[in-house]
Amino acid sequence: MARAISTKRKLTFTAIAWIIGLLMFFPILWTFLTSFKSEGDAIASPPVFLFFHWTTENYVEVQGRSDYFAHFMNSVVISFGSTLLGLAIAIPSAWAMAFSPTKRTKDVLMWMLSTKMMPPVGALIPIYLLFRDGGLLDSRIGLVGVLTMINLPIIIWMLYTYFKEIPGEILEAARMDGASLIKEIIYVLTPMAVPGIASTMLLNIILSWNEAFWTLNLTTSVAAPLTTFIASYSSPEGLFYAKLSAASTMAIAPIVVLGWFSQKQLVRGLTFGAVK
Repeated sequence: MARAISTKRKLTFTAIAWIIGLLMFFPILWTFLTSFKSEGDAIASPPVFLFFHWTTENYVEVQGRSDYFAHFMNSVVISFGSTLLGLAIAIPSAWAMAFSPTKRTKDVLMWMLSTKMMPPVGALIPIYLLFRDGGLLDSRIGLVGVLTMINLPIIIWMLYTYFKEIPGEILEAARMDGASLIKEIIYVLTPMAVPGIASTMLLNIILSWNEAFWTLNLTTSVAAPLTTFIASYSSPEGLFYAKLSAASTMAIAPIVVLGWFSQKQLVRGLTFGAVK
């Protein structure tokens, strides 16, 4: 029998959760408010929180100076493209490691995870030279490929962990009914793992959308996503905080909305097993 939790304890935990949530959300709120300030109000000391002259001129100037829609479409193509390509590679890989493991499976998984510990700048020069010689600089295809390889270890690890919770007897029953390997993965395993695949997909989209290092070094204008769009408002002449905040708000708004509407699916995929 579960131990009853007192009302006082519930209120205490709720208050702590709200405080932590507000602290984490405050930078986003401050960026949003600063985007409606003039440059003078944005650098005012002491800072002005709500009582300032609200203006939308920063958004008008940002849109007039940069083609937001072009950068947005590049981010969509790059993040969704790298995610779909990563899933196409990771699902069979995670299946093999989860249901047909060898004595080297754990070593391979650890090696894949260890690649995420290497500083990206350590691989910048060889990747840049490969992109230059292959004509992939400032191209969507090049960024989709590099972001797929960067996030692939995380995708495989998440799917492997989720697949391990699926009883192997279910797949054995499908084989006894005559299902081939491809049909087993597509018609049996994938439908059961939809919550895990959805949460993995969402996380990878967020990681790709927020990736700045590779996009800033491998693009200039044609394939530049929203991270490059934000960086363009940091110049040698100084930081224009109001315009930079407006550009940041426009860049993060789509992914924040996506995360808000997908939060239940994300939590379900990260916490629940496939079979209870």
